Formats: sequence, C-alpha cells, structure tokens
Amino acid sequence: MSESEAPLPQLLNVTGERDGPCDPGRAKPAKDWPPVTITREMIDEQIEMLADQPRPANGRRQVMFVHPSAPAPGRGLTPGVRVTLDVLKPGEETVPVRQNATQVNFCIRGSGRARVGGRTIEYGQYDVWNHPSYAIYQHFNDGSDLQVRLTYSNAALLEMMRVHLVEEDPVETDAAGVAEPAGSTAESIELPTFTIGDDGAALMPYETLISPPAVPSNCLHWPWQTVKENLDKLAALGERYQGRRLYLLFNPRTDRFNGTTPNFFSTITIRPPGIVDKPHRHVSSAINYYFRGAGYSRVEGKRYEWKAGDLMVSAPGWAVHNHASYDGEPVYELTIQDQPLNIYMESLLWQEDLSLPARILGTDEGFATNRASS
Repeated sequence: MSESEAPLPQLLNVTGERDGPCDPGRAKPAKDWPPVTITREMIDEQIEMLADQPRPANGRRQVMFVHPSAPAPGRGLTPGVRVTLDVLKPGEETVPVRQNATQVNFCIRGSGRARVGGRTIEYGQYDVWNHPSYAIYQHFNDGSDLQVRLTYSNAALLEMMRVHLVEEDPVETDAAGVAEPAGSTAESIELPTFTIGDDGAALMPYETLISPPAVPSNCLHWPWQTVKENLDKLAALGERYQGRRLYLLFNPRTDRFNGTTPNFFSTITIRPPGIVDKPHRHVSSAINYYFRGAGYSRVEGKRYEWKAGDLMVSAPGWAVHNHASYDGEPVYELTIQDQPLNIYMESLLWQEDLSLPARILGTDEGFATNRASS
C-alpha cells in the first residue's frame, strides 16, 4: 500500500466531553460483557470431542473459550485473558513452542510433565504452574488417563495490541551468549540517569532504555497437595471472618504487584459450607473454575448457580458481586484476575465495602479485614 492509499485516522470532536465519571460510586460496569458460565457438561463434551480427533501435527488438541462479546483479534473470556482447554492422550507429547505471552496452567484431570525453559515440572490433578514469556515449552502425558488442562494467558491482550508472536518448534538460543556488535563500547561508557528538578523528574539515556536491569522470570510450581494443606487451615477462621479464605499463588518476580504472572494472579479459595461473602467490586475482572462443591454468585443483582466443574466469568470489571457456598461439602475454586496489570497501570479501583469510598490499590492504602480479632 502506497502512502496515498494509507487509511486516514478518524477524527472525533470531543470538546467538552468528560474523560469518565468523576464519582466511582456512580460508575457502572460495561453491560456488553455480562457473566457467562461454561458448565461441566459442556467442558466434558469438549474433552471427549478433542480426545476423539486424530492427533494434530503439533500435538495440541485445544479449544478456546471465547466470550460472545470478545472482539477478533482479542479473543478472550475476559478482555485481555484467554482461556483454553487442552487435552493430551496417554503417550503423546506436543511440539515445542514459544510465544511472548505468559501462561498459568491448571491440570483438571490426569497428570504429566511440562518442560518449560530449562525446568521440568511433574504435575498431577489441581497442580498449578506458570510459563514465563518466550520460554520454550512442551507437554508430555506419561500417564494412563487423558491429561486435561485449563490454560490462561494474556494472549488476548497481545492480540488486541497486534503483537502476539508465536513460534512453532523454535531453535533454542541463549541471549546471554550473544556477542555485542563489533565496535560496541557499552561496557566502557557509563551514562547515568540524573534528576533535573526538585520533584524527582529525571532524564535517562538511550543505553539504559534498551538495556534495563534484568530480573529473571522463572517457571514456578504450586502442587495441589501442599496448597490444600495450608488452605484448609483457613476454614478455622469461622463465620465472623469478613475476608475471602484464599491464598494467592504468588510469584516473587511480580513484587508488590501481587501476581502469578506480571499480567494476572491465580488464587485458590476454600469456602466452608454456608458461607456468604460481603458484596464488593473491583476494576479487575474475575474468572472462576469451581472444582469442588456448589453455590451461587450474585452479580449486579442477578443470581447465577454453579457447581463443581463449571468455569465462569463471575465478576466483570466493576460489577458488584459476591459468592456463597451451599450446605454440604466445602467449595474449592481457582480464580484468575488481571489485578497485577491494573495495579501497575494505577487503574485498580477497589471497593471492599460498598458503604466506604473506593481506593486505588497499590497507590492508596488498601483495606483491612477483621482477621486479627476473629
């Protein structure tokens, strides 16, 4: 396409238009992205369908769960988070792949191992592990049952940005071993970043811009048995406890942004029978996979029932919601939220108590529970 044929940008006169609601208490969630539930029966049907297919050339039997409101490109279950169902038959393995998306994998059936970068993860049912960006990974099913995984990634966000890069069967390279270009004097030149005023504003040279301090991004493993042993202790908090009984599967690489990956967190929650959470809301959206127990969620006043094996967009961004467990057995659930991304963008508006003002978590002081006194 020549310059004369290039598309022209759309010009919109927004004089006098507000950037957004000034009162977060009056702001409403987007109505075009309501909760959706992918039931256990629907998931089981897809597992059977994938298992019956001939083995694909790359070994990946995969179905993508896409919200009906999701754009293309940008196919996600929430805006920015992609969820796929992956099936591997006994004795099979996938072709190595790498991409610039980060992932969280959750094994919902069977077992196996994953080779991620230089590490091999042996995993079983309900284990969680992460894939750093651009690490070559491969899955193996060494067991006698189907291996079934839910894979969460920020691929949908990268798709919308037009920068999701995927490479099948890549040649392994070692960036640390790449030589500097001929004539490079980077090691002999020290150009500091320096402040130019009393408020902290600074100037950074190009050499630092293109080579920021490197922080390793590692593949981490959260075995279900260990997580469950610690999670079950939270049931003793009792009915008076006002928070959620959960643990974040924390990756220290994300520092104060509270992530499993830099883009989103994974938490595993236990809900003892008969527990009803207080309504709250947050800008980050939430995807819940319930793998034991049953209950319901109330989102913007509407009730949604769920049971073990259901996958649900349970909290679109800024929707008032809460969850409740039925009497009987406790509920266990895996939740994915794009909280770390929003903390970094200073956009994570959170209202833990609807009678109190919302706060920007990570910038303002956050909220406290009554755990110390319960």
